Amino acid sequence: MHSSASLAEGPGAYRVKDANSELGDTWRPPGGEAYVGRGWMSGERFANTHDLVEQMYYLYVRVVKAKDLPPSSITGSCDPYIEVKLGNYKGRTRHFEKKMNPEWNQVFAFSKDRMQSSVLEVFVKDKEMVGRDDCLGRVVFDLNEVPARVPPDSPLAPQWYRLEDKRGGGKVRGQIMLAVWIGTQADEAFPDAWHSDSASFFGEGIVNIRSKVYMSPKLWYLRVNVIEAQDVMPNDRSRLPQVSVKVQVGSQVLRTKICPTPTVNPFWNEDLVFVAAEPFDELLVLTVEDRVHPSKDEVLGKLGLPLDTFEKRLDHRPVHSRWFNLEKYGFGALEADRRKELKFSSRVHLRVCLEGGYHVLDESTLYLSDQRPTARQLWKQPIGILEVGILNAKGLLPMKMKDGRGVMDPYCVAKYGQKWIRTRTIVDNLNPKWNEQYTWKVYDPCTVMTLGVFDNCHLGGSENPNGGVLQKDTYIGKVRIRLSTLEAHCIYTHSYPLLTLQPQGVRKTGDLQLAFRFTPLSLANMIYVYGHPLLPKMHYLHPFTVNQVDSLRYQAMNIVAMRLGRAEPPLKKEVVEYMLDVDSQMWSMRRSKANFFRIISLLSGTISLGGWFADVCNWRNPMTTVLAHALFLILIWYPELILPTVFFYMFLAGLWNYRGRTRQPPHMDTKLSWAEGAHPDELDEEFDTFPTSKPHDIVRLRYDRLRSVAGRIQTVVGDLATQGERFESLLTWKDPRATGLFVMFCLSASVVLYVTPFRVVAVVAGLYYLRHPRFRSKLPSVASNFFKRLPARTDSLL
Repeated sequence: MHSSASLAEGPGAYRVKDANSELGDTWRPPGGEAYVGRGWMSGERFANTHDLVEQMYYLYVRVVKAKDLPPSSITGSCDPYIEVKLGNYKGRTRHFEKKMNPEWNQVFAFSKDRMQSSVLEVFVKDKEMVGRDDCLGRVVFDLNEVPARVPPDSPLAPQWYRLEDKRGGGKVRGQIMLAVWIGTQADEAFPDAWHSDSASFFGEGIVNIRSKVYMSPKLWYLRVNVIEAQDVMPNDRSRLPQVSVKVQVGSQVLRTKICPTPTVNPFWNEDLVFVAAEPFDELLVLTVEDRVHPSKDEVLGKLGLPLDTFEKRLDHRPVHSRWFNLEKYGFGALEADRRKELKFSSRVHLRVCLEGGYHVLDESTLYLSDQRPTARQLWKQPIGILEVGILNAKGLLPMKMKDGRGVMDPYCVAKYGQKWIRTRTIVDNLNPKWNEQYTWKVYDPCTVMTLGVFDNCHLGGSENPNGGVLQKDTYIGKVRIRLSTLEAHCIYTHSYPLLTLQPQGVRKTGDLQLAFRFTPLSLANMIYVYGHPLLPKMHYLHPFTVNQVDSLRYQAMNIVAMRLGRAEPPLKKEVVEYMLDVDSQMWSMRRSKANFFRIISLLSGTISLGGWFADVCNWRNPMTTVLAHALFLILIWYPELILPTVFFYMFLAGLWNYRGRTRQPPHMDTKLSWAEGAHPDELDEEFDTFPTSKPHDIVRLRYDRLRSVAGRIQTVVGDLATQGERFESLLTWKDPRATGLFVMFCLSASVVLYVTPFRVVAVVAGLYYLRHPRFRSKLPSVASNFFKRLPARTDSLL
């Protein structure tokens, strides 16, 4: 198990901390021993299935059905429901109206921390419209007699129990079918159970707090190649039409350019690309439109096609094109006398296919969790298994008010590949313990898992500090784990700070403790993957433009959010968008500064190397300079040692850096992100809406600041372009005298280098650059002066 040194508080609060947990701990009841078999469980059998989380023991009660219940003396019928009671905690099923033989098939789970009694009571009650509910009978269980069960044991068979009088007066009419056992969170009944952690929710109310697994819809790129059209007749026969084609798939609308030549047989040959999801329940709707006015288009024909009729393409080979007859716009079923008009209609020539060789991007390419193509036939074998234990969170900050106090109903969402998981919601708890473990197949180690913590705001009864009812789940923070930074077969247990950036600055909202392990299945496949492209080859054979990638990713995110929002319970749109970084392309002064200083940090190594070489040339340390002379002469005299020496040096540097390698996966760095030093107005601008919602004077101020920053960037880019154009002008005779001098210099240099051994030239050049400062001039060199005098294209700029 990996561990890391303790980190100091203060600035260290934003860092990953070691949090060694007692994973797989055995529960021993207070004052007693751990039972095996028919008593409380031992941890040894369980360690093989959920060994990345702390074992949490539950008393499970499965209420199946009841029969032969007595009718009410007043109504002559029965509205039964079940109440399961353990100490002060009660779980309740939904009630049925006028049903003597109800079926519930509902599971209740009482955690060990909630057990305040050694007796479990199951009551059958008759719901009364007025007054107190009538108790029809009960069944009592002694917890010391409850059997234990651990998967993969088969589920415990439910049994019929005769009801007893609640006062102990013997058996009464009616029976109930129950199963009661001791289990852990590895039990199959765990995800769908009512939990005592959420004791205030009953019946259908527990749907929004259960743990669930979701699958992203299977996404395809739909390529519509609009080739041409024939016999497109305008409404005004006295003019030739200016035709374009509009294609709509769901909420996505794209349009071809207007055919440059007004004609009744226009030609485009344009590709329009959409995102489609299985099952294909949208139509491809194509309309041919005539531009009659700069602000008005007339529809000349329409076509609707189901998506599942198109060919699925797995490689770059072209599919067959087809002609489709257009339906005249405005023709309907009620116009039976005009049906003959359809015998001669306009046609459109299309080549349409569903692309199976691409990976449909719904995530940022920087945080990809899946790189497989759409078509399953093109998938490779998995190379490993990722196991993640979501243990607990500590120190969460309340996000809403309830009964005058700050509360939170936290849950965690994890996303990797097409699989999403949502833990159960722990109601009204700032230090929740989930202890849920999940597994994913890994197809590429250079991928990222994303985990986010959210506050469930759909349980009802909670209000925000301003008094309005919250409608969206609030995000608490996010954690990213890059699998390539994990060592094989090692268990990592760390506590990650949950950080959010707000208009007031960066804020720590708590800590999330995780345990994860990456298990490779084949080292050979792992090495094989590292030598292959990041995305499927179709991305490189027929690449999309940058604008297309951004637009298609936005559409893919919308489709994923819509489909996951249809699940029960739904995964909310705001959750999906936060996990997929929907706003990553928006302008941010803070991110721009962070990226600028990242570049400076990368160049600092080269700058340091140049400074060291300048010190050697200036004889700052004579001993170092003498050693540099010796190494230089040895390499020149034996040039075959140059490349082996370089690679051997990198080998030694790699071994030396192995000692200082990081022992924990990287996390959000507030200094690298410039989150701590950002100006409040910059943060306010980053959180502004698009389009802006700020007053005009603030927008003008920010626009002027943006112009200032862009001016500096423009100057730097212009300087780089100038240097490149000067280099290009060496041989293009833009300055005839400079090019003539350079050409003559090249001729002289070629003659000298031809008759002079290379070693002599290299020694002379090297010793010249390494000469003592007393032999140096403080003026720029001849080569530098010559290069700076070369012309560039700046003279042609307006």
